[in-house]
Amino acid sequence: MQLECLLPEDLYYWIEKHVWAHEEANGTVRIGITDPAQSLAGKIVVAHLRSLGKTLERGKSVGTLESGKWVGPIPIPVRGEVLELNEEVRADPGLLNRDPYGAGWVARVRPVDWDADRRDMQTGEQGVATYREALVQQGIACKEA
Repeated sequence: MQLECLLPEDLYYWIEKHVWAHEEANGTVRIGITDPAQSLAGKIVVAHLRSLGKTLERGKSVGTLESGKWVGPIPIPVRGEVLELNEEVRADPGLLNRDPYGAGWVARVRPVDWDADRRDMQTGEQGVATYREALVQQGIACKEA
């Protein structure tokens, strides 16, 4: 299988879960699914986002996505309080396919211990290379940009 694999180097990736995190200037963390995740899921038709105001443990679901061939959770890559859910994604789940790192973000979180959580993720050039290698090990090749 060959996928488009847009993987910006300025994000933190929880590779095993296909989610990303980005620290915002105000100390919150914006999260979403990766480009490979949306490609593997296919056309996303429903985004059930929940847990607003709750503090979730890392790995717990902040919502569920449905496509024509898949239903699955959106694991949160950091422990923290869910401050905001992307209502645009709820109204137009296709944003997750079209713009997973921009308009298709899923939630904003106030992390409990960002320093510890980001140590468990990959970032930068090496992080992107590690993610691509993990995909290859799963039999997934990334198209060259």
